[in-house]
Amino acid sequence: MLAYDRVAVIGGGAWGTALAAVARRAGRDVSLLARREDIVAELRDEARNSAYLPDIALPEGIGATTDPEEALADAQVVLIVTPSRSIRAMSELAAAHAPADAPFFICAKGIEAGTGLLMTGIAADAAPGRVLGAVSGPTFAVETAAEHPTAVTIACTSAADGATAMPDIAAARLAATLTTDSFRPYVSDDLIGVEIGGAVKNVIAIACGILAGAGFGENVRAALITRGLAEIKELAVVLGGRRETVTGLSGIGDLMLTCSSTKSRNFSYGAQRGQGIAEDQVFGGKPVVVEGRENATTVTDLARRHNLHMPICEMVRSIVADGQPIGEAFAAYWAAPIEAEPRALDISIAHPAETEAQIRFEELLP
Repeated sequence: MLAYDRVAVIGGGAWGTALAAVARRAGRDVSLLARREDIVAELRDEARNSAYLPDIALPEGIGATTDPEEALADAQVVLIVTPSRSIRAMSELAAAHAPADAPFFICAKGIEAGTGLLMTGIAADAAPGRVLGAVSGPTFAVETAAEHPTAVTIACTSAADGATAMPDIAAARLAATLTTDSFRPYVSDDLIGVEIGGAVKNVIAIACGILAGAGFGENVRAALITRGLAEIKELAVVLGGRRETVTGLSGIGDLMLTCSSTKSRNFSYGAQRGQGIAEDQVFGGKPVVVEGRENATTVTDLARRHNLHMPICEMVRSIVADGQPIGEAFAAYWAAPIEAEPRALDISIAHPAETEAQIRFEELLP
């Protein structure tokens, strides 16, 4: 099976640059479309992106540019690697300049406010007729760029009307395109399951970060990860995905990574809130993109449309969107009625220590 020889990457941030580096190290002809002239110049002249990946030596030959036509005109495959709020505009841009048979793979995670669309759903609206896919998994850009061993899942849609490439071939071809001695992709046909894992894990990471920042131990983090995984499974299945996908790299793998390290912006944001830092002072007041803040609302909006209750995500929403005090929100979650883990077992028992549990969290959390 032939790899794609010409790869276009839209997005000059950390993850876009890291994926461009992976493709270049795999021997591909790579163009990278960035907004900033200084990033383009540094990539071309010094093979570095000090704005997003300081101290990382990148491979030479990444064709960085701010010109969409130059970046996309000859692309055989396009990776769209921008924040979730930009996916619609970038998909439209790519559709205007890329060859008609070039598949688009979305490398952002989230759900669009208002529409409830996943990232590839947005791209389908903006670029009808394309074969669309997603690249997801437990990845910190700095580690990938530094050639630390990294594994991802690549998933693809069914062929859209008018598409000229078969989706299973497109996903497998991209896997072959990006594979190096340190970067290992897996292929999936469950695009919904893959995308839901990436959208929800950021919300769960905020919850884990809050408790870590407040000084709680590892037990409760493990509980939140596990119960958060159950919420991801339920939403994936309701939308037509598979539970088994959520136990893979794009589900539990990404969840574990994001919920366990201050390298994760979402975990770090939660940790600062758990330490009592005010919302407007998190990250020193700098405008850092924390996808889980918006995802907390979009995920729960989507779940509510399907009459699905996601208590951890609802709790995070109540904190970041509704302004509920952190201690009060966690107290309500922890003192909820006792339930069964198997879905088939219908049990609900009033919490025997409800008042004491509420007091514990309200006193210990800011």
